[in-house]
Amino acid sequence: MPSTDARTLLLAAVPTAAAGAIAAVISGVVAGGKGAIGAVVGTLVVILFMGMGMLVLQRTAKNFPHLFQAMGLMLYTAQLLLLLVFMMAFKDTTLFDAKAFAFTLLAATIVWITAQARAYMKAKILYVDPESAKGETPVKTGPAA
Repeated sequence: MPSTDARTLLLAAVPTAAAGAIAAVISGVVAGGKGAIGAVVGTLVVILFMGMGMLVLQRTAKNFPHLFQAMGLMLYTAQLLLLLVFMMAFKDTTLFDAKAFAFTLLAATIVWITAQARAYMKAKILYVDPESAKGETPVKTGPAA
């Protein structure tokens, strides 16, 4: 994993974990122990789903750069739908408080997406190949070479 990708993952996961810790404390006070467990589970689900999605998107960008934008849109839509399915599957559980779980899931998802967007805006990723700036003719690759 390139350092910019690892940095982006870290800059998205840390604020999400912090928001999850705050949600666990609030849920613990409001709904007791089951509320805190629900908040922790919700936070872990978001970090797992969004982190795996980011890794899939990075692999797609590396192997199929022409599919990157379409894959990103499809991936975020699929992630949000999977989170909705996960919420619906656990809405009647007695393992944890479902409301604390759902609100934490929503808040952690918003924090993740916001932190990830901020990390991408702050990243200094080159979009021009510095090798071609030396005045040399770029090497042609691909089937037309």
